[in-house]
Amino acid sequence: MSADLRRVARVILLDPDDRILLLHGFEPEDASNDWWFTPGGGLEGDETREQAALRELREETGITEVELGPVLWRRVCSFPFAGRRWDQDEWYYLARTPQTAIVAEGLTELERRSVDGARWWTCRELTEAHETVYPTRLAELLRRLLDEGPPERPEILDTEIV
Repeated sequence: MSADLRRVARVILLDPDDRILLLHGFEPEDASNDWWFTPGGGLEGDETREQAALRELREETGITEVELGPVLWRRVCSFPFAGRRWDQDEWYYLARTPQTAIVAEGLTELERRSVDGARWWTCRELTEAHETVYPTRLAELLRRLLDEGPPERPEILDTEIV
């Protein structure tokens, strides 16, 4: 992994029923290689991670009524996507919203070729899902979050290299 990690803010967005919002993505050249993932993306310019989290959420979902909470988890990951390797330092923020309609109007050109929808998942649906979901232990992490509340300080998740 390169020492120059892309700084990323991701959002664990919960609705009033404690459902989590995940986006459905796929490899642009191979739609059968697909997965579910949390909204978020890389920081731009000198914005903070909090600003990036809210901007990415707005761009990817149209959701702006958000109460941004603490950082829940941090992880370093590396994966191939769209012909290159991405090495990332990801911070996952808890957020809540009453807004459940999704309008993805701010997608980048690459996102338009690799993201084809979003869905709200219950913890149970996530636990029983056979699809690939990132981060890998999301169902277990979400269950613990809902049962115990946010950790006192961000939990460091295992490094994932795909």
